[in-house]
Amino acid sequence: MPGREGEMHPVLKAFVCGSISGTCSTLLFQPLDLLKTRLQTLQPPAGGSGRVGMVTLLFRVVRTESLLGLWKGVSPSFARCIPGVGIYFSTLYTMKQNLLVDRSPTALESIFLGATARAISGICMLPVTVVKTRYESGRFGYRSVYGALKNIYQTEGARGMFSGLTATLLRDAPFSGIYLMFYMQTKKLTPQGILASLTTQPADVIKTHMQLSPEKYCRTSQVIAFIYKDFGLVGFFRGGVPRALRRTLMAAMAWTVYEQMMEKMGLKS
Repeated sequence: MPGREGEMHPVLKAFVCGSISGTCSTLLFQPLDLLKTRLQTLQPPAGGSGRVGMVTLLFRVVRTESLLGLWKGVSPSFARCIPGVGIYFSTLYTMKQNLLVDRSPTALESIFLGATARAISGICMLPVTVVKTRYESGRFGYRSVYGALKNIYQTEGARGMFSGLTATLLRDAPFSGIYLMFYMQTKKLTPQGILASLTTQPADVIKTHMQLSPEKYCRTSQVIAFIYKDFGLVGFFRGGVPRALRRTLMAAMAWTVYEQMMEKMGLKS
């Protein structure tokens, strides 16, 4: 029983299960996240030719930065995902226990639960998300996550720490809401994950640009105008393939590991 002395609280169990599932999925799929960030920040080629695709970029990174270069940014990814996924699942568990009382959520309730839990997690971990994006871009010489956070705060203040907040929420909250709705209704992961990822791809591209150049972009509208001017509508979907693959596979693994661990702890996820 939860109240038994010395036994871990159910919410803490949900946090631990979520953190472990986030660790596994982050390590495995970090290369896809790096490729996504690099594709989104590539400069337009002269004359509009020579388009670089995901496979071409993958070989370029391996050739110039070694195979381990694909895992650049894994430290801030761990710093973000281990507590971030834990916060998401423990928040989701708490809301389900208090709002649903032993019943499955409806479609609209699933959207609300998923979006709210992800928004809380996203806001809490946004400073580390900024660091992760900058690590993956290859444009910054940060030596550690702590050093990066300290440098950003000293040079850019709170605005730099929380750059891209609006775009992050517009990306993560709808994705998690749509994903959870389909998952709770069908218990099938892959097709819905791809659809949710592609739907929120423009917000992800905007977020990346704002977090890499907060001094250049004061408003989301400025980023939108820049992307459209330099890349056209297709620019809002740059990096869509690796992101769709990563988000879909990562969510599938995270939910599978989380539910199996919760079951072993005697809790209903």
